[in-house]
Amino acid sequence: MKILIINSGSSSIKFQLIEMPQKNVLASGMVERIGLDQSKIKLSVSGERIDEIRDIPNHETGLQMISGILLSDSVGLLKDAGEIEAVGHRVVHGGSSFSETVVIDEEVKSKIKELFSLAPLHNPHNLKGIEVAEKIFEKAVQIAVFDTAFHQTMPEEAFRYAIPDRFLKEEQIRAYGFHGTSHKYVSEKAIHYLGRERSKIVSIHLGNGCSITAVKDGKSIEHSLGFGPMNGLVMGTRSGDIDQSVIFFLMEELGYSSGQVKKILQEESGMQGLTGYSDLREIELKAEQGDKNCLMALKMNAYRVKKYLGAYIAVMNGIDAVVFTAGIGENSDVIRKLVCDEMEYLGIKLDPEKNAVRSSDLREIQAENEKVKILVIPTNEEIEIANQSYNLLNRL
Repeated sequence: MKILIINSGSSSIKFQLIEMPQKNVLASGMVERIGLDQSKIKLSVSGERIDEIRDIPNHETGLQMISGILLSDSVGLLKDAGEIEAVGHRVVHGGSSFSETVVIDEEVKSKIKELFSLAPLHNPHNLKGIEVAEKIFEKAVQIAVFDTAFHQTMPEEAFRYAIPDRFLKEEQIRAYGFHGTSHKYVSEKAIHYLGRERSKIVSIHLGNGCSITAVKDGKSIEHSLGFGPMNGLVMGTRSGDIDQSVIFFLMEELGYSSGQVKKILQEESGMQGLTGYSDLREIELKAEQGDKNCLMALKMNAYRVKKYLGAYIAVMNGIDAVVFTAGIGENSDVIRKLVCDEMEYLGIKLDPEKNAVRSSDLREIQAENEKVKILVIPTNEEIEIANQSYNLLNRL
């Protein structure tokens, strides 16, 4: 069975064509800079790479190009679009409506649209990807996998806010959590690797967006992101945790509108606000060269992770493994070192040589004879979406 996985962003579409149940990735790639100058389409098939600059004015054109390449004689993967039996879509916010993967119908699309205000940077583009895929892959079952679903196991004391009860009952204002597809994938990998039925794992997803999850016996019981994907850790352009009084001050004393404050906290803060750069590789390079702002930003980033890590160990009353994943978590030995420094009391101690090794495989980087495993596990949200889509189709 061939399943096309689509992750539709504001100006990009990531995709993979996966043969299931073998989990064989037949093709992968990305359409970048949709609607902008110098739009690109990148594709990798059997070790061969296509990297072209094209005019891609909108998401429909981008998906048509993806389909055209996959169907072309030169690539030879598909004879017609009907060979794709399912299209699995990553959808960021499912609210309280979705605790599991679902087949997309008009009601599902309507609920995704209702949640635009909770994930304005993501859900509108996720829905656009669904609508376009329905046109191009008419025979395929369209399936939604929600980032929030994994966190629906959080207990009430974890997901509730200490505000009047009516806001939960009438408006469903609560913590939902995000990056669930990634946290589910790597925590299951860690549990299998540890070989334990009962386990206490902290999964740390560090990319442009960042989050941390306490996973006890395979279930999410606490998570750093909440009602929307803004709070918690310091991110590429998002502030993470901030005193609410700062927001009131910006609006009431400095005259910023709510829209301006939202833009500041979502698009102009985090590592970008601290340094002028959102790419951690550039920040690390500048820090090596002595840039004080970049040095402080790295310390702040790691300090916030360390605080949450300690809190989640307390929540679970122990820990078996710390997992680093996603672009920064997998590749930045600097951030991993800063996070794990001076954590020996909790049994967390890094081996510098193991930490410095670059690898695309699951690996241990803790010091020898330490009880707590420190694991680097490459995430693969596309494979996880394919797994969930395949399992759902088998139940229909």
